Amino acid sequence: MPGLARAVLACALAAWLSAVPALADDFKSDASGNFGSGGCILGCDTPAAAPSPPAPATTAPAPPAPATPARAAPAAAPVQPQAPTHSHITFSGLRETLGYIVDPFLLQGAAIAFEIAALAMVTGALMGLGLAMLRLSRWRVLRGATWFYTWFVRGTPQLLQLVLLYDALPGLGITLDTFSTAVVGFALNEAAFSSEIIRGGILSVNRNQRIAAASLGMGPLLTLRRIIIPQAMRAILPGIANDTISVIKGTSIASVIFVNELTFRSQQIVGQNFHFFTVFAAAGTIYLFMTSVVSGLQAWLEQRYNLEIERKVRLGSELGRFPIRFGRRRVLPEATAPVSVPPGKLSRDWFASLASATQDSARSDAFVVFTGVRKSYGEREVLRGIDLTVRQGEVVVIMGPSGSGKSTLLRLVNHLEQIDGGEIKVDGKYVGYEPGAAGLRPIRNLAAARAAARIAMVFQNFNLFEHLTAVENVVEAPIHVFGQDPAEARRHGLGLLASVGLAHHAHHLPHRMSGGQQQRVAIARALAISPRLMLFDEPTSALDPELVGEVLAVIRHLAQSGMTMLVVTHEVRFAREVADRVVFMDDGTIVEQGRPEDVLDNPRQDRTQRFLRMVDATA
Repeated sequence: MPGLARAVLACALAAWLSAVPALADDFKSDASGNFGSGGCILGCDTPAAAPSPPAPATTAPAPPAPATPARAAPAAAPVQPQAPTHSHITFSGLRETLGYIVDPFLLQGAAIAFEIAALAMVTGALMGLGLAMLRLSRWRVLRGATWFYTWFVRGTPQLLQLVLLYDALPGLGITLDTFSTAVVGFALNEAAFSSEIIRGGILSVNRNQRIAAASLGMGPLLTLRRIIIPQAMRAILPGIANDTISVIKGTSIASVIFVNELTFRSQQIVGQNFHFFTVFAAAGTIYLFMTSVVSGLQAWLEQRYNLEIERKVRLGSELGRFPIRFGRRRVLPEATAPVSVPPGKLSRDWFASLASATQDSARSDAFVVFTGVRKSYGEREVLRGIDLTVRQGEVVVIMGPSGSGKSTLLRLVNHLEQIDGGEIKVDGKYVGYEPGAAGLRPIRNLAAARAAARIAMVFQNFNLFEHLTAVENVVEAPIHVFGQDPAEARRHGLGLLASVGLAHHAHHLPHRMSGGQQQRVAIARALAISPRLMLFDEPTSALDPELVGEVLAVIRHLAQSGMTMLVVTHEVRFAREVADRVVFMDDGTIVEQGRPEDVLDNPRQDRTQRFLRMVDATA
């Protein structure tokens, strides 16, 4: 048991022992006690009375004094019986309490209480997870029904709920024993409380984590299991542990439906021998031990999920801190395994092999085609009929003021946002859409469509998975989306990290790395899925000026290697060096586009000129 749990148990025991002398008068009526189930409990002809007090002790008469010729010795006065000492009473009461603690009759009741609590917590937590997801649903009816259940259960006494279940279920033709009724009652009650705890934990995880997972082709359930819940556990654990302790203690009210648990058995003993303090002190100590086990487990889990604690690297494991795997890895039949990267460099030959392995159709001159693309948020129209064509192997840099729709345009490409009008095709195919009577409509298996499209995205704020190391971030999608062998994926991931200059940071968590290093890990993670198209959403805007060069050097290398890229940036010098074409956007439209020397050095539109002058002034 961890040191924290031992300290809690020691303090509680010391506090209880210090209270024994103050309550010693409870022992005076019976210093010897009636130990555990050795006395009569129920069904006796006569109640087990406290044993009669011991006969007063008398001292032997003093031997006669030797006679003296002067006078005879006076007769000795009678000696009074010796009353029990305070220390004798305290020791006797403690001995009796310890006897009850190890008594099989009470321990069996404790086992029943713990079993009820364990079953109720597991069932209630699983139900709570489902309720939490329903509360977060986009369907108002589901949210309303879940809210009503939570409101009703949390607002009514649990004692009343147990009694209603005990009386109502037989009327519905459902006959359960008292133990099963208690488990069902506590589980239904716990589901309402744990759902709010879990929902709060899920909401505490940055929304960008879901977006990053979606961009890698991870579905909602896979994202919840692999990304959201592990990070939410830091917020969920204290509340769930508190609820577990409350349920263990709350099992005492199950005695109202005649569950023969610890408190009920303690009451049976007290009803026979009237030793209130010793019996209930023993029961309290047993409860304290059970709850201390939960506290110790909580401390262990919090330490395991604490991202501030460095952990040992387990060679050959791509799962790191979270070694439990549920279910099978999903393998996409239409997606091939990522191409292995040569150690130490990103070469043009490697990208050529990547393209031949991932491209199903012949080389298309028009690789990404935007036709009349529109997008609105509420009444605000963000994109107003965008028409743009990107050729395969071309690097297109999109520039413009904030709020002009640049980032939204990128998110529409791999269906991170839903299009409102027009269409986008990548290599002649829709990404997550199918034609319908009223235009395009999203398909059901959107995650599989994203994965099959092989479109990778690098975000402005990196969006690395905070609970995974650098190499675990890189291999997450290849293993759990594309079904690659873990050992091969790990070798591939380490090669990619070496290629971006981070071989020595492979086992570091994101918060242990600088911004430039995190962004390079994000680029390696994007390359791990062998993308056919790379999207960069202002990859250097969140970096210090000294770190910008690190990231731009990697992107420049990618451009020289022939990767098709759409890059949103304000780096004019980088755009001039790397871009094949520059697109300037403003107010949801394309104002001007052309070669870098035309748009950046000799812009035709006044709006482009004003923007470039502003950028030069702040450079």
